[in-house]
Amino acid sequence: MKKVIINADDFGHSKNVNEAIMISHKEGILSSTSLMANMDGFNNAVYEIYPQIKTIDIGFHFNLTEGKSLSKNKLLCDTNGYFNNGFLSILLKSGDKKFLNAVEEEFRIQIEKTLNEVNISHIDSHRHIHAIPAIFQITKKLAEEYNIKYIRTQREIPYIIPSKILDIKFPANIIKSIILNGFSTINNHSYTNKFFIGILYTGYMDEKSIINGLKSIKEEESITEIIIHPTIDNSIKNNYEEFLAVKNRNLKQQIQDSGFEIIQYSQLY
Repeated sequence: MKKVIINADDFGHSKNVNEAIMISHKEGILSSTSLMANMDGFNNAVYEIYPQIKTIDIGFHFNLTEGKSLSKNKLLCDTNGYFNNGFLSILLKSGDKKFLNAVEEEFRIQIEKTLNEVNISHIDSHRHIHAIPAIFQITKKLAEEYNIKYIRTQREIPYIIPSKILDIKFPANIIKSIILNGFSTINNHSYTNKFFIGILYTGYMDEKSIINGLKSIKEEESITEIIIHPTIDNSIKNNYEEFLAVKNRNLKQQIQDSGFEIIQYSQLY
């Protein structure tokens, strides 16, 4: 069967996100998550939640765009220590050697803080900043140094869900998908997923998005990663719907019927 990894990004973001990840793994089909070292929910994630879900894979979620910098390098953050660059800003600065040195310093501090608490099976990033080619090279360097085998890439096959493409956010997702698909043709790594699902329908990864995305993948012996951003906070409607989708065990049968086996990165070692 084709293989699929279902990963929740943003473990450590907040208690609401952490609890959604725990429930989605215990009761549903979530096989993997990615931990943020710099966010307020980090201690809750590693000391309270993770001990209850030791069977989940933990990835490392590099972050340069939200929360406080651990290095407090002025090239990355404001005077209060908060990150003040978005994806486009990081892309535009990625030719600056001093900026890249600051990025590597920040990543190193984040990854060492994480490795002090949990074992890491793979690397990805918040808002896909590690896909920027110069940042990807830093990611590869650190993956080799810290003996982390798998790095996420974002090759997503376009597919259409008519009920979702009229949403006001969809054009931005198309642009993001085109950019990240382009970067994925540049960013070569021996150990990574072949396909990816979760950019075109960022914020809309319900059952329909997951199953239709998997149906677009025809290649046998491939590894696909699906990302979701769950929360138990039902006031955040789209993310709460993603939580409901992956905690639904019936979705597992639909995935298997589509020709996929749910796995973890650690099973590929």
